[in-house]
Amino acid sequence: MTTSDHPVGIDFGGSGIKGAPVDVEQGDFTADRVRIPTPQPSKPDAVAEVFAELLTKFPDCHGPVGVTVPGVVRHGVVHSAANIDKGWLGADADALFTEATGRDVHVVNDADAAGLAEVRYGAAKGRSGLVIVTTLGTGIGSALVYDGVLVPNSELGHLEVDGHAAETRAANSVREAEDLSWEKWAKRLTKYYRELERLFSPELFVVGGGVSKKAGEFLPLLDIDTEIVPATLRNHAGAVGAALYAWEESGKG
Repeated sequence: MTTSDHPVGIDFGGSGIKGAPVDVEQGDFTADRVRIPTPQPSKPDAVAEVFAELLTKFPDCHGPVGVTVPGVVRHGVVHSAANIDKGWLGADADALFTEATGRDVHVVNDADAAGLAEVRYGAAKGRSGLVIVTTLGTGIGSALVYDGVLVPNSELGHLEVDGHAAETRAANSVREAEDLSWEKWAKRLTKYYRELERLFSPELFVVGGGVSKKAGEFLPLLDIDTEIVPATLRNHAGAVGAALYAWEESGKG
């Protein structure tokens, strides 16, 4: 694969938009990642302009472009916008970004992108069967990947546990806000992961999000039957997974 063929992965977050070309054979960036502040308000047209600007930083890369979005995405259309501007609801992001950038752009849910990256290149590489990747952050993101194939938009952070949406009790943001000890937080996480076990019987859980850097503090405290491991790609996972998704959606993979 030549440099010009490499897809570009863009991670669209609330505060920053980060992107880089990705070698989909190795699962790593081929150039330094560029970060541009997310425009406020983060309306689709304004974000599209930033994407076009970001792509000019990689003039030698002409492959497809993958973009993460913190919302449900079906056929390139955004169907939820909990943490981004409401103008995204119903937006055909694939078409908007393709027109704005002149490139073949494919949009994917942010947790799904991270999950895909962890299964292909990271903590779950080489694992068969059902892998559930969860990101513990402001909320709880999830990705279901079966034999390497993504089952999109699972939104398992919204599962009800003890009468509450799981992410309102067990997200890392809740641990911080309530100043929970690792032990108390682990009890809440145990209930959550046991519910996932009951419903899906996965082969492996992978835990991502910034708190995964402290996995040794809480993963050993979980009382569950399924193997559970920390993510390894960390903050690269979204962009790498988005690039891989775009590469395959464009017919390259």
